Amino acid sequence: QVQLAESGGGLVQAGASLRLSCAASTSTFYNYAMGWFRQVLGKEREFVAAMSRNGGNIDYAESLKGRFTISRDNAKNTVFLQMNSLKPEDTAVYYCAADPGLGNSYVGTRESDYVYWGQGTQVTVSS
Repeated sequence: QVQLAESGGGLVQAGASLRLSCAASTSTFYNYAMGWFRQVLGKEREFVAAMSRNGGNIDYAESLKGRFTISRDNAKNTVFLQMNSLKPEDTAVYYCAADPGLGNSYVGTRESDYVYWGQGTQVTVSS
């Protein structure tokens, strides 16, 4: 069982930046594909960004390309989501997800790709 703990959320003004972190409780973090999703109250959770196990492949939601960046530090068992030029419509609870079973180069963009989920961190962007 792997536990994921997100941090870094908060209340910011439009145009600001935030960096979310997700720490994983496993010594084999390098074996896990990682993803970020977000959910607005009353709506379905949506894909934000994901990185393959080997870090070689990355994908983003089309609408977020150019503003959001996913990265990982295997030495710290942590995945990051750098969010720039934030907009009020980015307001949501952000979740990280992990899975050890995906192929080395596979980028999981669906919720069903991941078996482990964090509790989420709230990001609120005011106009």
